[in-house]
Amino acid sequence: MTALIFSFIDHFGYLAVALLIAIENVFPPIPSEVILSFSGFMTSKTSMTTFGLIIASTIGAVVGALILYWIGTLLNADRLEKLFNHTMFKRLGFKKDDVKKSIAWFDKHGVKAIFFGRCIPVVRSLISIPAGIAKVNMRTFLTLTTLGSLIWNSILIFLGSYMGAQWEQIVLIFEEYSLVVITFFIIGIFYFSYYWYKNRIKKT
Repeated sequence: MTALIFSFIDHFGYLAVALLIAIENVFPPIPSEVILSFSGFMTSKTSMTTFGLIIASTIGAVVGALILYWIGTLLNADRLEKLFNHTMFKRLGFKKDDVKKSIAWFDKHGVKAIFFGRCIPVVRSLISIPAGIAKVNMRTFLTLTTLGSLIWNSILIFLGSYMGAQWEQIVLIFEEYSLVVITFFIIGIFYFSYYWYKNRIKKT
């Protein structure tokens, strides 16, 4: 698949980068680190420029984020409350007012989460869904998503351009970064699951 993606970028340039990044945001078949760092390297082989790549990749990232935001809007508070009110979810410790509490938390801290989340693997895509559920103001969502994506994309593209034929070294570095993030993410899930069982499920 990697070879096909490289060939796609080589033939269709900016359009390929924008499309691939949009797809990667919704369903990541290949990490953005690979797409962006390779694209940066291609500035020395094609007529593509770092500025053009940054614009194209950021447009793709915003389009992908909007798709997930829209999916989030389908999971509105009423639907989630009905879901959490189901017997199965009650047995798992969920309560109807958890929805409003979660949305209230996101309303308070979501702005920071959207911006910084764009630079964190796994989170960078998924953060758009709770933003949609909370119905974050579209202008705010677009602004923060664009800025966060712009920073992430610029770093990888510039590094790819700087490293040239050694661009794969960037991927290895970011894979280690992603591994650390995912490890902390998994630890957090285990801790939260234990806390949830002890304070919600065990008490029911």
